Amino acid sequence: MTPPTDPTPNEPLAYLRAATAGLRHHTRTTVPEASPTVVPDPASRAQIDALHIHLTTLHALLDQLAVTTRRSQPGEGGHLAAARTRVWQATEHLHDAFHTAPSAIGTAPGFERCRPEKVLESGPPFLTICQRHLVTTVQVRRQTTPTELHSPLHGHATHRAA
Repeated sequence: MTPPTDPTPNEPLAYLRAATAGLRHHTRTTVPEASPTVVPDPASRAQIDALHIHLTTLHALLDQLAVTTRRSQPGEGGHLAAARTRVWQATEHLHDAFHTAPSAIGTAPGFERCRPEKVLESGPPFLTICQRHLVTTVQVRRQTTPTELHSPLHGHATHRAA
């Protein structure tokens, strides 16, 4: 068996590694070293929106991997599906954080603007984050049960191999 080779720049794994490196860089530059005198700035709506984009994209990737892997490796596919659900839960929290974060004028918009009929009226940035969130919500509800979506993670889950 030959050892795995590093991907070429055109392979999907190379892009995933670059995105991960970008997140690491952002984390190092945004979060200062622990210091009693330095109070870090709270997360901005732009940062929350960027993280929401990242997590919805990661959710889509995990979904593809779970579906294709489950055919030949049900246990592995089950773990990937569980990871997909946990990423969605994190995405939900980011969406909530966006709506509770103060806007540029210093007020929080509230959740009444995130209904499907209001998204098109509200314009950017609600158009982008809310529309993205609503589209992904439809996909999530088709593939995940409400019990799975609302269950907390207790310990390590096991997924049967067959």
